[in-house]
Amino acid sequence: MTSHSAVIYSRVSSREQREEGFSIEAQVKLLRAAASKQGLEIVREFIEVESAKSAGRKQFAEMVTFFRRNRSCRTLLVEKTDRLYRNQRDALTLEDLDIVIHFVKENETLSKDAKSQVKFMHDIRVAMSRNYSENLREEVKKGMAEKASQGTYPGRAPFGYRNDVGARTIGIHPEKAPIAIRVFELYVSARYSLLTLSKKVRQETGVSISKTNLHKMLNNPFYIGQFEWGGGTYQGTHPPLISKEMYAQAHAVLHGYNKPKYGKHEFAFRGLLTCAHDECLITGEIKKGKYVYYHCTHGRGHCELPWFREEEIAEKLGHVLQDVYVPRDVADHIAHALEREHVHVGARVAQERARVQRALDVIRKRMDAAYIDRLDGKISDDFWGRRQAEWESEESRLKEQIATKSGVQNRDSVFDARRILELAHTAHSMYIKQNPAEKAKLLRSVLSNCAIDAVSLYPAYRKPFDLIAKRAKNHEWSGREDSNLRPPGPEPGALPG
Repeated sequence: MTSHSAVIYSRVSSREQREEGFSIEAQVKLLRAAASKQGLEIVREFIEVESAKSAGRKQFAEMVTFFRRNRSCRTLLVEKTDRLYRNQRDALTLEDLDIVIHFVKENETLSKDAKSQVKFMHDIRVAMSRNYSENLREEVKKGMAEKASQGTYPGRAPFGYRNDVGARTIGIHPEKAPIAIRVFELYVSARYSLLTLSKKVRQETGVSISKTNLHKMLNNPFYIGQFEWGGGTYQGTHPPLISKEMYAQAHAVLHGYNKPKYGKHEFAFRGLLTCAHDECLITGEIKKGKYVYYHCTHGRGHCELPWFREEEIAEKLGHVLQDVYVPRDVADHIAHALEREHVHVGARVAQERARVQRALDVIRKRMDAAYIDRLDGKISDDFWGRRQAEWESEESRLKEQIATKSGVQNRDSVFDARRILELAHTAHSMYIKQNPAEKAKLLRSVLSNCAIDAVSLYPAYRKPFDLIAKRAKNHEWSGREDSNLRPPGPEPGALPG
């Protein structure tokens, strides 16, 4: 194996694509051609046919093992970013291998020696690939929310009920429903703890229900005909098992109602900082009737963290915003690159949506032709009934795919990226002009948490500001076009893929 050896990695994201030969052959052909052009000898080919939404892909894992065992081969060719990974864990795994990655369609090369702008742009592409996956998930959630709004619980039925897959409804479980009712009857007597209730139910019915599951049952409005989904409460179409009065009684036995106490003074930075010594929260306190000081709550005993004046805390936190600064020209360059990426993603989505539409048209033509044959007596009613059910099921599945893919192309993600880059450019200059409450609000949009000791701050940035801080601290923003930032790859359709 020589320094000119390389491996290629290709992936399709579903079993359906594998069965249809959607893009594996095209990817391999493209990567082999690119390797030949660069004078690289391909020593291994890793072909993946599964989703990249979670880590643990078999071929990906084997490729990582190969690179770890073969130090003389340090080159990987892949079609584009979203073929290689769609989660940050896989990206970090490859970064630790110290290899050179050629993204052939994106015409970009990533290595440890690449410029900071190249690495940051790569981080953005990884984030966008992950966003593509999450958008798909969001569309599924929309469908489930619509189902909830119509009164059908979109999840697994709780104890006492069962899912009717064929009718897509939820009904009463004939054996378990009486047990669920008995749980409430026993508990409203106020003679049982959750532990003794579990023992009593097992003694009476022979069914074991843990304390945790009993707690969930007693808290679940499903048993009175309602259900909670996505932060809202819906009136279900399923039949209730108990009365609202019994549910209220069980709730009263289960819960205490201690109201939280609120102080009169709102401290701007409270809840934003933790103590670096013991991880306790930093709280505010007024001294001499007008001076605001921050200190550790000492929830784990006394610690050595000093008290800080609010002005001192504000100044320290201002330096945190300086660490996510992106120069204007770099921000503009990245924003334009994201616009181009958005166009390419849109084209890919449109191609896939058109493919599904063609499949849907085929199904509908078959249904129409078979219906004519039935009217003409060429096929039996029994045959028509069986095939109609299959075709209608397939038609429904394809329509759902089209609806899902129609929501994937989301221009808001590009707009949000522009706003984030603008905020990274202006955050500190805005911060120094604001009052403490406004400063805290700005900080919360950038930070998820920040630890503090007597000398330093240890910020935990929200995404994607963590990526910006990681690249900005290298001080490599050159303010000019990077030699590794080439024009985008060919338009979708120019090459097979």
